[in-house]
Amino acid sequence: YGNFIDDLRLYVRGGTGGMGYPRLGGEGGRGGDVWLVAQERATLKSIKERYPQKRFIAGTGANSSVKALKGEKGKDCEVHVPPGISVLDDDGKKIGELNGPGERFLAARGGLGGCLATNFLPCKGQRRMVHLDLKLIADVGLVGFPNAGKSSLLSKISHAKPEIASYAFTTIKPELGKIMYADYKQILVADLPGLIEGAHVNRGMGHKFLKHVERTRHLLLVVDISGFQLSSKTQYRTAFETILLLTKELELYKEELLTKPALLAINKMDLPCAKDNLNELLKQLQNPKDFLHLLQEEVIPENTIDFREIIPISTYTGEGIEELKACVRKSLDEEADKENEEYRNKKLLLLQSS
Repeated sequence: YGNFIDDLRLYVRGGTGGMGYPRLGGEGGRGGDVWLVAQERATLKSIKERYPQKRFIAGTGANSSVKALKGEKGKDCEVHVPPGISVLDDDGKKIGELNGPGERFLAARGGLGGCLATNFLPCKGQRRMVHLDLKLIADVGLVGFPNAGKSSLLSKISHAKPEIASYAFTTIKPELGKIMYADYKQILVADLPGLIEGAHVNRGMGHKFLKHVERTRHLLLVVDISGFQLSSKTQYRTAFETILLLTKELELYKEELLTKPALLAINKMDLPCAKDNLNELLKQLQNPKDFLHLLQEEVIPENTIDFREIIPISTYTGEGIEELKACVRKSLDEEADKENEEYRNKKLLLLQSS
């Protein structure tokens, strides 16, 4: 649990080409290439454990000879990486992406073999450092402030066993769990480190948290009905302010995050006065603009999230958990139908135009 790795730096080098044979015009074999290949069960942690040096070098091309004027290509080197990887160079520039199993990326090209163009001398292969940046791919990402009950919720709806405690930032690494339904459908849920005010400028877990939100299909905001206060030195926020602040942090980091389908789980409904607080919150969420003038400007986002469902729950008593699981599935199914419809319409347009 504590050894989750979401970025890794590798040294990759293409193989050197083989020697040419000037007397007979023979060409040496090209050096092997280094490929990154997305594989379903691969992890960055397994790469680090299996190859502690983190060096990947392809094979050298065969020399040209009297028996074989055209030397054989050097052996390629394949590095199996998990799907959902962004490949960056040493300057932080994105040079590739691997999203699905079986996708390949050429990390380092092998050198040319000795030939007339190179005066029959072999060329060295490409060499560089690459960063593998994993952005989790999950169906649903749990978004909320520390101690909102995200880890407790994940343990209730899936077989995951995240660490649960009363102190802030219990979750410091992403934790994945699967919701299993009676008809064997599975939905992958990611419990992400707690967000705080200023996360968009990398405060707290900041960008580490937000980059994982980018690769989730749906957002599930988890909010404590009694509000939130990180410490005695920070300001107390009501449940309504908490929702606005979460929205603002997502918006400031990347506006597109607010276009994702979103659900809202209002947790800790077993607490005293929870029912009254819920009624007040629902009023505020029905017409948020009517209440914005009562709040400080730094709390107010440019746009608000239009939640598909608002589900009151209690991870302590189990209230609303089954309803939440049903809502998550319904939302994902509706989105999948919408995507399929758009895909069919595009195909139809292409057929009509051709």
